[in-house]
Amino acid sequence: MTTTDNQLSNLHFEVDDNGVAMILLDRAGERMNTLGPDLAADLFSLLDRLETDSAIKAVVIGSAKPDNFLAGADIAWLRQVDDPAAAVDLLGEAHKGFQRLEDLAAKHGKPVVAAIHGPCLGGGMELALACSMRITSNDDAATQLGQPEVKLGIIPGAGGTQRLPRLIGIAAGLDLILTGRALRPRQALKLGLIDESVPKEFLLDIAKKRALETIGQPATDEGGFSFGKLKSWLSPAHLQGLALEDNPMGRKVLFSKAEEKLLAETKGNYPAPEAALRAIKAGAEHGIEAGYAAELDEFADLVASPQAKALMSIFFDSQDLKKDSGIDTKAKARPVSKVAVLGGGLMGGGIATVNTMKAKVSTRIKEVDDAGVARGLSYVSKHLARQVKRRRLHQRQADKAIKLVTGSTSWSGFGNTDLVIEAVFEDLDLKQSILAEVEGVVGDEVIFASNTSSLPITDIAAKAAHPERVIGMHYFSPVEKMPLLEIIVTDETADWVTATCVEFGKKQGKTVIVVNDGTGFYTTRVLAPYANEVYYLLQEGVRIEEIDKAMVAWGFPVGPVTLADEVGIDVGAKIGKIMEKAFGNRMAPPGGVDGLVTDDRKGRKNGRGFYKYEGGKKGDVDESVYAVLGIDSHKAMDRSAIQDRIGLQFINEAARCLEDGILRSARDGDVGAIFGLGFPPFTGGPFSYVDAQGADNIVAKLEALAEEHGPRFEPAQILRDHAAKGMKFRD
Repeated sequence: MTTTDNQLSNLHFEVDDNGVAMILLDRAGERMNTLGPDLAADLFSLLDRLETDSAIKAVVIGSAKPDNFLAGADIAWLRQVDDPAAAVDLLGEAHKGFQRLEDLAAKHGKPVVAAIHGPCLGGGMELALACSMRITSNDDAATQLGQPEVKLGIIPGAGGTQRLPRLIGIAAGLDLILTGRALRPRQALKLGLIDESVPKEFLLDIAKKRALETIGQPATDEGGFSFGKLKSWLSPAHLQGLALEDNPMGRKVLFSKAEEKLLAETKGNYPAPEAALRAIKAGAEHGIEAGYAAELDEFADLVASPQAKALMSIFFDSQDLKKDSGIDTKAKARPVSKVAVLGGGLMGGGIATVNTMKAKVSTRIKEVDDAGVARGLSYVSKHLARQVKRRRLHQRQADKAIKLVTGSTSWSGFGNTDLVIEAVFEDLDLKQSILAEVEGVVGDEVIFASNTSSLPITDIAAKAAHPERVIGMHYFSPVEKMPLLEIIVTDETADWVTATCVEFGKKQGKTVIVVNDGTGFYTTRVLAPYANEVYYLLQEGVRIEEIDKAMVAWGFPVGPVTLADEVGIDVGAKIGKIMEKAFGNRMAPPGGVDGLVTDDRKGRKNGRGFYKYEGGKKGDVDESVYAVLGIDSHKAMDRSAIQDRIGLQFINEAARCLEDGILRSARDGDVGAIFGLGFPPFTGGPFSYVDAQGADNIVAKLEALAEEHGPRFEPAQILRDHAAKGMKFRD
């Protein structure tokens, strides 16, 4: 007879006639299962019965949620932790609970099978690692496994730093924990992280079957045998790794190399990966109990750190934006099923790709000739082929996806389009003429979106018959990789148009911010003075590589000079003129920039920029560029001085954007800077950075720079106001 327990609020529990205890996680009132004190309490309350009830022969842990197993720890709870000791006490209880769960097989002969469909991350992964077997659904899109804690500024705190390396090997464990990347079932099976991958419809039934089959089998530290593990153990990489992992000298080399690579990546700005490395090393060298103790100590140091608070803030900001319609009224988004993309270049091809891959809508690419259409279609096709090669798509899925994209050199097929996205050159006359043509061939309710990076949408819509249906959708290159979409609205843009584009952007997989119209909007506007200051430093004799190194050390993914080559020096010069015309001398670059364009230096795209390029690969600085800029001598400058001058230009302009009403909130400014421009995530964004440093300190630095270098450094009034009142931009 099946028995159940109805006293549990956050999970379902029953024991069937075969003695299999089924535990289905179901956190009350939440769409996602997360591991917080409430769910943990329910789960651990069952341990006495699981250990002592002789009628229970095996255990299966699954989820009652339709699309997730256990997505990780309750980050809302973690974010509020100000007393690390309290958090560590709770995690200590989790350690004990997971150990008892592991001991059900090891000491009581009762196998525990995790039946995983959907995200199994962080605390969810730690729960699964404590089980004696892990079986997943084979739905690659839904099911992912990993320890992403470092992305939030913390480390696995419930045994993950110890169990994961013991299961899949130190090198593989380091890779997953230090990068925070997640694996799909096929990858996890190959690595030996899971034992089996099955259709989700049969997941619980097969988990029960495997639980019964393994009753009485001896448990191992590696979680038992699986063909996935056998395959991973016999791989050349694993056999080579054993030479390092199974002897003290080899482990010393392994950890030394890992630390060297880690510091090269983080520049010391992210303490969590270093802490995880120390915890893993402690367990490998001194035993698992020492590893557990080190894990808790390291977690305590991190959980209330400024970096963790900032990274968690960005996580919640991005979650909030998923619920944000971009408008203050109740206007509803309209469905979008057919999209036209005007332009088949890098941007147009990228937009068509996310339409196909993420939004799954029909897209028609229009170009001026057949070659242009072919380029756009080829862009989508190549991306799909890469996904198939990486086994993220089946060939049949790719074949189905490519059928959603068509091309044309005429306006045929545009009459029933819901949304037209223009991605042509940054030329106002061209964009206005295209808008006029579009309005002549599409229906009365079609939205026209310009993928402009600097031109005001109001200007583009100045001659439009229906300016209320004109909006900006500013994507970042490469579109299929960059997470941000900046939507620009004018005073005339209809709310339903905004809501529709915001909703569609989310379907494209984007984090969407809505900003008000103005030259450069937000993201291009803050980059202009940031980029200009580079030229001022160059004119003063600072070397190119020193500028780039300084800003990478500050936390940007690439230096600003490298960025200029990537964007295109000619593109930057053209945008610079637009910005100078709109904002005057404050945005005026020093002399020499036009000389680069005259010298046909466009950057990576033509192999001639600040750096040398051979075979498409970036090389050393092209020393001849200094002569083009009229620079004949160099001087050293303190790295912090470089960082202050460039970084504070970015921050000051971000504040002006909020002051001018371009930004709707400081939250959007932080998200836009990090997701679109690579502003250092560990700071939380420019406004969070001001709060952490103190607005008074930022103003004092800007005033000192203005006195030395001129009015381009004058602090924004909103910064002065916050400094005078001791106010913060973020709660």
